[in-house]
Amino acid sequence: MSEYKRLKRTLINKGHIIDFYNDTMELPNGNTADWDFIGHKGAAAIIPVDKDGKIIMVRQYRNAIEKYSLEIPAGGINPGEDMKSCAARELEEETGFRTDCVEHLIDLYTTVAFSNEKIGIYYTTNLIPSKQNLDEDEFVTIERYSVEELVQFIFDGIIDDAKTISAILAYKTKMGL
Repeated sequence: MSEYKRLKRTLINKGHIIDFYNDTMELPNGNTADWDFIGHKGAAAIIPVDKDGKIIMVRQYRNAIEKYSLEIPAGGINPGEDMKSCAARELEEETGFRTDCVEHLIDLYTTVAFSNEKIGIYYTTNLIPSKQNLDEDEFVTIERYSVEELVQFIFDGIIDDAKTISAILAYKTKMGL
């Protein structure tokens, strides 16, 4: 099988979260094509499980889909930070709980057709009350649900965020729930 080869990558727009590129690719048949590529620094998310077995979720407005979304806490990796520490930081920032025990669950690429965004998904059952520390443009509501309720929300279309769907179903399977 012939290989694909990137001949050129041109930065179209450098954003705060993503960079948009045009890639000129040589295809296996020798032809060339222009493909869109979105570069992303990576992200992490965490499933926070309270002492009653409920998962702490955040509801926030998402501009891209023009509606509120029910999600697990998540955010982009800061310079010098790894996925695990990012997940712990986002937990505290968004929910007001911290943890000293973060367990890896899965990693996933969000949209492999045009982006390299990779999200590390973690979970914790060791929640320590702390202080919420939202970004100045971040407004979230904290909600708590059982795994069963969240799975039903997925199949009812209430939860439609890919990382959250993947995380909840992976957590349910791993824990044998």
